[in-house]
Amino acid sequence: MARPVRCRRICTEPAYDSFVPEGVGAGEQVVLTLDEYEAVRLIDLEKYTHAQCAEQMDISRTTVTELYEAARYKIADCIVNGKALGISGGHYRFCDGSAAFCCGRSCRRAEDAAEEPQVKKKGEKVMRIAVTYENGQIFQHFGHTEEFKLYDIEDGKVIGSQVVNTNGQGHGALAGFLTEAKVDALICGGIGGGAQTALAQMGIRLYGGVSGSADDAVAAYLDGKLNFNPDVRCSHHEHEHSCGEHHCGENKHGCAGN
Repeated sequence: MARPVRCRRICTEPAYDSFVPEGVGAGEQVVLTLDEYEAVRLIDLEKYTHAQCAEQMDISRTTVTELYEAARYKIADCIVNGKALGISGGHYRFCDGSAAFCCGRSCRRAEDAAEEPQVKKKGEKVMRIAVTYENGQIFQHFGHTEEFKLYDIEDGKVIGSQVVNTNGQGHGALAGFLTEAKVDALICGGIGGGAQTALAQMGIRLYGGVSGSADDAVAAYLDGKLNFNPDVRCSHHEHEHSCGEHHCGENKHGCAGN
């Protein structure tokens, strides 16, 4: 008996479901399924790894690779051979809000939305600061942070805050996570060069090498007194690689940029 196909989790239907080459009449159409579309969206646009995409879509990495390769072939066929592209069908279900930040979109069912905490919308005049967060303190390794505390700032004052879970997203996806949350600035401890580049490309200002209370750090920032390191680097990865499987120190988060 054939193994049943696992339903792939997607965030939302695409805003556009067909593309036709300019100047070409009705002809052969290539159909991209919604689960193939989602794999391309997450990997090529959101810069997820295949492992992160698999977690988001609730499928195996092997299946992600199959979807991604099939989708890329279809897209290339359309571009090279001038075929129309349609997006429809596939084996999928819509996200109920439990996936990794639900891609920052309002994907929850209406009956769930009133019961679950959601990231508040940011007004046009409101600044949003994110802080890597753990038990009230600034978590010292950006790429491993499990929570951010978000602060909404208006007229130099905090008008609201909330703690959001990253749901296990790693270095590559966290910059996109913050972008989807409409974050303007990040306060953190240690952070690697790749993550710094990603944040800069997304226009998120970085204040690294900060430790202590998250609330106090935001207050210091608003007072113009935040002590941060503009040349912050994180030696966490070097420490892991040089130490192998041995535990070389009690403080596994010792990468505050000093």
